[in-house]
Amino acid sequence: MADIDEARKTFERFDANGDGFITADEFSNAMVELGDYQVSGSVARAVIGSMDTNKDGLLSFDEFWAHVSKSA
Repeated sequence: MADIDEARKTFERFDANGDGFITADEFSNAMVELGDYQVSGSVARAVIGSMDTNKDGLLSFDEFWAHVSKSA
């Protein structure tokens, strides 16, 4: 099972403005900072969209955690 504290830390690294949501731009920028320059805006939107259960275009921690804990 995934560790919720580690998941929270990871989420916060991606949530650049600290508003409690990860946007496609924040995701893409974080991936670039991690050395993955291949995550375009459309790829980032697809990744966020795959976890965005309420389809608002934003990834909340609850949505992130649901995905992470299910994948672990």
